[in-house]
Amino acid sequence: MKLRTKILGGYCLILALMMVVWAVAVVNLYQLGRAGEAILQENQLSVQAAENMIQHLERQDSAALLFFLGDPNSMEQFRNNQIEFVQWLGRARDNLTEPGEEKVIADIDAAYRRYMALLQSMAALAFDDHQEALSFYHKRLFPGFMQVRLSCLTLREMNQNAMEKASRHAHRLSVRTIWSMTIVGAVSGSVGLVFSIILSALLLRPLAAMTRATEQLAEGEYDVSLEVSSGDELGRLAKQIVTMSQKLKIFHDLNVGHLIAEKRRGEAILRSIGDGLVVVDETFHISAINPQAAKLLNLSSTEPQGKPVSELLPNEQLIEVIRKTTESGQAPEIPPEQAEICFGSEDSRQFFRYSVTPIRSEGGKQVQGAVVLLQDITRLKELDRLKSEFVLAASHELKTPLTGLSMSINLLQELADQWPQRERDLIRVAHEETSRLRALVSDLLDLSRLESGRVEMEIQPMNVAYLFERILAPFHDQANAKGIELTTSIQPDTPEVQADPTKIAWVISNLVSNALRYTSKGGHIRVTAEGSLDRVYLTVTDDGAGIPAEYRSRIFDKFVQVKGDSKAGSGLGLAICKEIIKAHGGSIWVESTVGSGSTFTFYLKPASSSVAMHQGE
Repeated sequence: MKLRTKILGGYCLILALMMVVWAVAVVNLYQLGRAGEAILQENQLSVQAAENMIQHLERQDSAALLFFLGDPNSMEQFRNNQIEFVQWLGRARDNLTEPGEEKVIADIDAAYRRYMALLQSMAALAFDDHQEALSFYHKRLFPGFMQVRLSCLTLREMNQNAMEKASRHAHRLSVRTIWSMTIVGAVSGSVGLVFSIILSALLLRPLAAMTRATEQLAEGEYDVSLEVSSGDELGRLAKQIVTMSQKLKIFHDLNVGHLIAEKRRGEAILRSIGDGLVVVDETFHISAINPQAAKLLNLSSTEPQGKPVSELLPNEQLIEVIRKTTESGQAPEIPPEQAEICFGSEDSRQFFRYSVTPIRSEGGKQVQGAVVLLQDITRLKELDRLKSEFVLAASHELKTPLTGLSMSINLLQELADQWPQRERDLIRVAHEETSRLRALVSDLLDLSRLESGRVEMEIQPMNVAYLFERILAPFHDQANAKGIELTTSIQPDTPEVQADPTKIAWVISNLVSNALRYTSKGGHIRVTAEGSLDRVYLTVTDDGAGIPAEYRSRIFDKFVQVKGDSKAGSGLGLAICKEIIKAHGGSIWVESTVGSGSTFTFYLKPASSSVAMHQGE
C-alpha cells in the first residue's frame, strides 16, 4: 500500500467519525428546537388570551361599578371592553391544545353569560340611593364577576402548566443530547487517537531509521544500512538513501584530496594579498580574514572568525555599506574621498580606501555575504600632503615675481602706442599670459589653503532665492547673448542653508560658467534647489556636449581636462568646488551622458540644523 493511500485512509476514517458526530448533533438539536417551538406556538396564545380576558373583564366590572355610582359615560367603556373580551374568548376557543381546555372555555362562556344577564337585570332596576345600589352590586353582581375571572385564571394556569411541562421535556432532551454527543465524540476521538498512534508508528519508525542514516552521512560515515520492508514511498526513499551513501563514499574517496588542495590554495591566495581582506557572511559575521587585515586590527588570523563585523570595523559608514551590499546584492556608489577609513593613533595613523563586493551563489540569485578590501593609501595621503605643501610654497614664491612682472608689462603697455605693431602684439600676448598665470597661481593658492584647512568658512544662514538672484544676475545677459535659456526653480518648502555666501557663489558661478561654455545656441541651463529633512540639494543642469564616461570619476581631480577639449580651463575649477563643498560638510557629484548634457549636484545643510562649520588655519 502506498504512503499516500495510508494517509488518505486515515483522514477518511477521521472524517467519517466527524460526520457521525455531526449527524447525531443535527438530529438532537432539531428535536430540541421542535420542543421549544411547541412551547411557544401551542400554549402562548391561550395564555395571552386568558390574560387579556381577565384584563377586559376587570375593566367591565369597573365600568359597571361607576354606572351604579351614577356615571352615565361608563357604559361606553363597558361595551368596548365587552367586545374585546368576546374576541379573546373566541381566539381561546379556536386554540384548544390541552385536555380539559374545552370544558374550561365552556365554563367561562357560561359564567360570562350569567354575568351579562345579571348586569342587564340590575340596570333595569331603580335604586333610591347609591348605597342601596352598591349593596346590590356586592351581593349579586361581584360574585358573578369573580366566577368568570376564576375560570379565566384556570385557563391561564392550565396552559402555563403545559408550557412548564414542555420546558421540562426540552430540558430532558437537551441533557440527552449533551450526553449522546459526549459519548459519540469520546468514542470517535478515541478511535481517531488510536488510529493516529498506529499510523504515526507506521510512518515514524522508518523515518527515524532514515534520520539516523542521514546523521551518519553528515558525520562522514558512508557505510549505512536501512531495513525498511515496506514497498511504499518510504521504502523507496530508504533504498535511495543507501544508494546515495554508496555514491558519496565513492565521490569522497575520489575528491577529498582535490578539495583539500583547493582549500589550501585559496588560503594561500588570501595570505599573499598585500591589502587587507575581510569576508563577511549573510548574517554580518566574519567568516574569513587574511593576515594583513588581522594585523591591521591587532588580531590573530582565527580570532575574529564568527564575530559580528560591527565589533571589529570602527566605521559606521562602512558597516552600513556592508549591510546594503549584503541585502541588495549591489554595492552602493560612494565618492572615492568618502570611501576611506582610518586606523591607529594620531602619531601612527594609517589610511585605507575600502571597497565592498557581494558574494553570490553559483546561480547568482542568492547573496551569501560580501568581501571587504582595505587598500592602504597612507603613502598616497602623505604624498598628497607633501604635494599640497609644495604647491602652496611654490605658489607663494611665484606670486611675488609675477606681481612685479605684471606691473612691468602694464608700464610697457602704456608706452606701446609708439611701437611697431609686432612689438605691441608681443606685449599684449605677454600681458594675457601673465594674467592667466596669476589666475592659475591664485587658484592653486586657494586650492592648497582649502585642502590644508587654512581657509575659515564664514557660515551663516542664506536664503536660496536671494542667493540665486544675486549670483545669476550677470549670467542672464551672457546666456541671452549666446541664445541660451537660463532658468531657475526653487521648491516652495526649501529652507535656508548654512553657507559661506562668497564661497558658495564661487561654486555656482563656476558651474554655470562651465555650462555656458559647453552649451550651444538654443540650449537650456536650469539651476534648481529642493530641500529634504536634513539636506538642501542645488543642481545645475545643461543639455550641452556631456562628459565622457572615462572622465566622470576624475572630473573633480586637480588638472584633469577632457582630451581634445579646446574650451577647457586650467583644470582647477571643479577641484576647488569639491573642496569648498567638502568644507561645508556636503558632497558634489556629476551625472552626464555624452551628447545629452550634464547635471552637477551638491548638497548643503539647512539653516535649521544650526551647524557651525569652520575650517581653522
